[in-house]
Amino acid sequence: MTENKKREKFEELAEKRVTEIIKKIRLIGNLANRNNYDFTDEHVKQILSKLDEELRLLKTKFNDGEKEKATVFKFHK
Repeated sequence: MTENKKREKFEELAEKRVTEIIKKIRLIGNLANRNNYDFTDEHVKQILSKLDEELRLLKTKFNDGEKEKATVFKFHK
């Protein structure tokens, strides 16, 4: 595959995947509606912590190529 084709493929996939992630993050944001959901500050802390962790891992992959970790989110009890 030529360098130009690789770049085009990267841009195509990145645009689709980033758009999907933005939509998913906005859906998570909908959970902040206290009229529909009951949650604690600890729930919020755990969600945001996990999202921060995943974003740090993403940055590291682009810089260092670090291996992926588990992709499942569970609340700590």
